[in-house]
Amino acid sequence: MDKAKVLMNREGKKYLVRDAANDYHSADGFFSTKDLSGKAGKVVSNKGKEYSCFEASFLDLYNKIKRNAQIITLKDIGLIITETGIGKDSVVVDAGAGSGALSCFMAHICKKVTAYELRDDFIELVKKNKETLGLKNFTLKKGSVYTDVTEKNIDVMTLDVPEPWEALGSAKGALKMGGFLVSYSPTIPQVMDFIEAVHKESSFLHLKTVELVQREWEIIERKVRPKTTQTVHTGFLTFVRKI
Repeated sequence: MDKAKVLMNREGKKYLVRDAANDYHSADGFFSTKDLSGKAGKVVSNKGKEYSCFEASFLDLYNKIKRNAQIITLKDIGLIITETGIGKDSVVVDAGAGSGALSCFMAHICKKVTAYELRDDFIELVKKNKETLGLKNFTLKKGSVYTDVTEKNIDVMTLDVPEPWEALGSAKGALKMGGFLVSYSPTIPQVMDFIEAVHKESSFLHLKTVELVQREWEIIERKVRPKTTQTVHTGFLTFVRKI
């Protein structure tokens, strides 16, 4: 199978061609495998539609992963990475995996990710997404972050679970001194209960709780305004450090 390619036109319309070894059929006509398998450049469909063709990046593939559970958005993933300093030497535990979006993105940039998930349907979905992205440093385990974590001396643990305060014992045992615990919660009562539990645990320090708001703008000549329809609020991120 040839490497995946992207077709994109001047209007921003985009197609992901997963296998360039075969002709690709679209609403704008079909593109021949001869054109798709060549070097990056302009290609034209049999209907005369011109597109730029280039090799798909990780982000192009990531944006097409299968989703079942609501995923943590890119803006929140970016904040998790920058606030914890995740990098090529980092070892991370993520729970619950859901569709695997956060786990997959972290695996793309760090040394090793282990994800925990209880639901069989989510586990199968994460396996498919992991395979689609070609991630070799990502281990998926069926189990509960509340009771089943066996990893030690890790750099970061991320939580997207209903009762994150129940995972403090696992985090205490798994994180190295100075390691980060990050909890993502959709509601403030969850945040309040989590922070209250953190304050009672001498091994942890609450650093901050934030809501990251992203507002996209529409810019067409001198028509400049925020887009009418967009997702602004997603959830709350709480950052904790083991001390």
